[in-house]
Order: sequence, then structure tokens, then C-alpha cells
Amino acid sequence: MTKKKIRRNFKDSLFRMIFRERKELLSLYNAMNGSNYENPDELEFFTLEDVIYMGMKNDAAFLIDNELNLYEAQSSWNPNMPLRGLFYFSRLYQGYVEKNNLDPYSKAQLRLPAPRYVVFYNGLKDTEDTCVLKLSNSFAEDRREGSSLECTAVLLNINYGRNEAVMKNCRKLYEYAYLVAEIRTNLDAGLRLYAAVDQAVETCIAEGILEDFLRTHRAEVNEVILEEYDEELHVRSEKELSYLEGEVAGRSEGGTAERIRIIRKNLAGGMPVPELAKLLELEEEYLLKIKELLDAHPEETDVQIAARYLAAS
Repeated sequence: MTKKKIRRNFKDSLFRMIFRERKELLSLYNAMNGSNYENPDELEFFTLEDVIYMGMKNDAAFLIDNELNLYEAQSSWNPNMPLRGLFYFSRLYQGYVEKNNLDPYSKAQLRLPAPRYVVFYNGLKDTEDTCVLKLSNSFAEDRREGSSLECTAVLLNINYGRNEAVMKNCRKLYEYAYLVAEIRTNLDAGLRLYAAVDQAVETCIAEGILEDFLRTHRAEVNEVILEEYDEELHVRSEKELSYLEGEVAGRSEGGTAERIRIIRKNLAGGMPVPELAKLLELEEEYLLKIKELLDAHPEETDVQIAARYLAAS
């Protein structure tokens, strides 16, 4: 018999950290629905905190105006979100019935909040700004019509530059998208994930993006992003790094210059010398000599630094 995967004390995601306050979550809800609720106390959190069923968690579940909203952030494309939502809504409604002492066997019709499921997607797969995923799409085509069960998820593409109307009405969502875009830009520039995240946080603080939040929770944010960051991006950065490591294997001046380019970029990204030496399988003494040359001659090109190093060797 297959065991159910149950995890306790699931670590917060960055999305959940940003929107865990009622005020911010209410702003997101208003932006999504064109509403103008002003009192955060009208929003009641309804997240399952104690047990995470089947290794999944939702980022925010809350009640407002007779709606049971389930918000989840995803950085990996997953067409099975409606099935995951079905599992989670089942648990949420079970909790709602128990909390309100409702009797499913009552002769009277029970009054339940209507479900609303939104997936905030910021992965690499190009999608429409908004699309609807349906549980019935998983059924055999000749059995979909008249099926007894349906669950839909509205997928909202929140990559930077998408869904501008929603972003305009929810500043925190815009800033979240900006931070993710900065990390990707740094990865594209060749920085390792550690340095890419750290530099993105620095940039956002300097530009007033999530400034107070990042200053207050910087260490936690770095840890969360490094743990949860999209596997697709992480694999991509690892492949790029492997390619660059292969490029610097030679000992010619050209090879040395390429190696120095990588060293310069990662040192600028804040990667410590010992970690960089281990990563590139180079002696710390060698890296320290290169760092000294870079610090002493910041205006020189990688080829010029390479020539200096080889002349002194």
C-alpha cells in the first residue's frame, strides 16, 4: 500500500511571506476582483497549517464575502493544479464544516462559501496572461461530458510585464515579479544562484522594490529563495555553469582570460573566495592573486589581467 506523503511545518514560500499580512492579501484580492474592500479584518485566514497533505501546500486560503479563496504561487508548469486544488479544497471544506459545527447529514441545505482557485504562475513556459485549467481535461475525452466532478483553476501569468492591470492595482505583486525578473537577469548573466539572488536583493533595495520587507527579512528571504527557486531555472544555471567550467579548463592566455571573466563576475556578485575556489576547483591562493590584480587594476580587461598574471607566474 502506498503511504500518504505528509509534511509538517512546511516552510513559507516567498509569495506567502509577502502576502501573509491581511492588508497585503486584501490588496491582491481587490486587484484580482475589481473590488474595493478596505477593512483587512473582513478577511479571515483559512490555511491548513498543521498537516501538508501529499507534499503540497497552499500559499493562502482565506474567506471573504462568502468566498473560500485558494491562492497558490507556482514557478513550474503543472497542468494538474485542478487535481491538487480538489485535494486541498476537500480538506478546507472538511475543516470549515467542523469549525462551524455543520452536519453533512442534516435535512436542511448547508450554506457553504463558494470556491475560488487562483494559481499565480511565474515560470519559464510562455502562457497567456490568463487561462483556465480544468480537472475534466484529465478525464478520458469520451467521458468528460456529464461527469459528476469539476474543479477549475484560474492561472494568472505574473512574470514581469504580464497582466499589467493587476500589477498596477497591487504594488506588492508588481514588486514580487520585479524581484524574480532580477534574479533571472543575473542568472542569464552567468551568476550562480547564490550570487544571483544576493545581487537581485541588493538591486531591489536600492530601487525601493520591497525595500522594507527585504531589509527586515533579508536572511530569511535569501534562504527561502535558494530552497524553493524554480528547478527549471536552477538546472539551467547549473548547465550554464558546467559549460563555463569546461571553457576555462585550458591554460592558454585565452583560457586564463575566460577564467578571470567568470571569477570577476562571481566576485562582483558577492560570492566568497573559498566557495568560488571550491566551485571552480581552483586553489584559493590562485583566486586571491587574481582578486588582488582585479582590485589593483579595475579598469583593465580580462585579457590584460590574464597577461599580468601569466607574466608574473
